[in-house]
Amino acid sequence: MQMNIKNVLNIPGTSQKIAFEIGQEDLEQVHGYVFSTPVAVEGEIENRAGVVTLTMRMTFSLLVTCDRCLKETVQDFSFAQEHTVVRALQSEDEEEHYIVARAESIDTAEIAMSDLLLELPSKLLCSEDCKGLCPVCGCDRNETDCDCMSE
Repeated sequence: MQMNIKNVLNIPGTSQKIAFEIGQEDLEQVHGYVFSTPVAVEGEIENRAGVVTLTMRMTFSLLVTCDRCLKETVQDFSFAQEHTVVRALQSEDEEEHYIVARAESIDTAEIAMSDLLLELPSKLLCSEDCKGLCPVCGCDRNETDCDCMSE
C-alpha cells in the first residue's frame, strides 16, 4: 500500500494517520503460523522538527499449537514498531536502520509485513508455565502427575 508522504516530509509539525489490515491471503505467505484474524495496523507518520518518524501498532490473533503439550489455543498478540524515514541514505550500510521514502512515498504494507515477520514468536506455548508432555508415558503434565520421572 503505497502512501504519499510529501506533506509530512516537507512540513515540520505535520502528521498523517495510518490504518489498514493485512488480509488472510497475504498472511498465507507466512509459513508455520495460522492467523485467526487479519492483522490490524494503526499508526502515524509524523514530522517533528524535520525528523520523520513512522510508528505502527499491530494487533492480531494466532491459532497456536503449543510446542510443549501440543494443545491448540488462540492467543492475542500486539506490538509496536518505530522507524525513522529519510529521503536518501548516505551509504548502503545505513539501509537497515532507516526507511527510504523514494519518490516521497513509502509502502506501509511492506514495512508492516517485515515488522510482523521479525516479531512473530519462534516458540509458541499455551502458557509460560506449560509443563509439557511426559517423555516416558506421554501424559500431559499440566493435567495429571505421573511418577515416570521421579525414579
